[in-house]
Amino acid sequence: MPASVLRRAWLSVGLMLALSFQAMAQDYPNRTIKMIVPTGAGGITDILARLVARSMSDQLGQAVVIENRTGAGGTIGTRAVAQAEPDGYTLLMVFPSHAANPALYASLPYDSEKDFAPISMVTRVSEILLVPNSSPARSVKAFIEFARKQPLNYASVGVGSLAHLATELFLSSAGVKMTHIAYRSVPEAQQAVMTDQVSAFFDTPVTALPQIRAGTVTALGISTDKRLTIAPDIPTIAEAGLPGYEVVGWNGVLAPAHTPRPIIDRLNAAIQVALKTPEMVKLLTEQGRARRQQSRGACDGDACRYRKMETRVPRGGDQAAIGSPLLPLPVLHGERVGVRGSLH
Repeated sequence: MPASVLRRAWLSVGLMLALSFQAMAQDYPNRTIKMIVPTGAGGITDILARLVARSMSDQLGQAVVIENRTGAGGTIGTRAVAQAEPDGYTLLMVFPSHAANPALYASLPYDSEKDFAPISMVTRVSEILLVPNSSPARSVKAFIEFARKQPLNYASVGVGSLAHLATELFLSSAGVKMTHIAYRSVPEAQQAVMTDQVSAFFDTPVTALPQIRAGTVTALGISTDKRLTIAPDIPTIAEAGLPGYEVVGWNGVLAPAHTPRPIIDRLNAAIQVALKTPEMVKLLTEQGRARRQQSRGACDGDACRYRKMETRVPRGGDQAAIGSPLLPLPVLHGERVGVRGSLH
């Protein structure tokens, strides 16, 4: 077959595919959209997803339903999206474990970067260090000394979760060790710290502050570099005894790789509107963080490539250990989001 004929054939195929994608986008959505949250109900990721989904449903004229698929540090729910059809009807609300899991697991049933199409960042979040009311430690410095003297444990909502990574960075920076106990959801982890089953838990403000105000737990410090305007009496961990400590979490929405660009754009636009609703603005204000508004084309190309930071959280393990697998962190518009610093 002559080369010119072959080129025309390929051009025809490309044109047909482009027209097919355009037709799909024009008809999108015509049925229910599912957003998978790979963690339990009641945490910040679940709360954000439900607020975003509610607004998107109103805008798109189709229901956007939340499905919580927990387990294995978020990999079970994430795999379901990686294997879904790239048609815009299966989405994923991610959090830092998406970036951490390649470093924490020897193998994954998906590629954290190549198997997904980023749609939009949603927000950045802080963490508050909580201890039981019965704890003798009433400050960050006292808690570190307490941990030096006797074996303690801490809660998280799974290996690779923000609470897990925030605690490991805290322990490594302080030069102390604690045993990791993973729970399936934030309410379960909260209950564990309230009842003195664990010695500490890093929790996000939206779920931590109600418990702090109710007097069921004690707050020692906040993970970010500035105090929360909504809770100015809680010091930063850096100022309270661990200079240089800072952890910033994040949430974003992904689709399966190869989802047509027009569908990605429409979803991105819907999320931007969702981030401006009064409920979302109130929630993000309580988090002490502004919304992470993304323009059309956000998360595309080089802006969403993974960079690496050093960590001492070992593959498949819970305790800090010598040896440093690399933890990739996503970059959006040149800004790294995730756990800042190195776990030396």
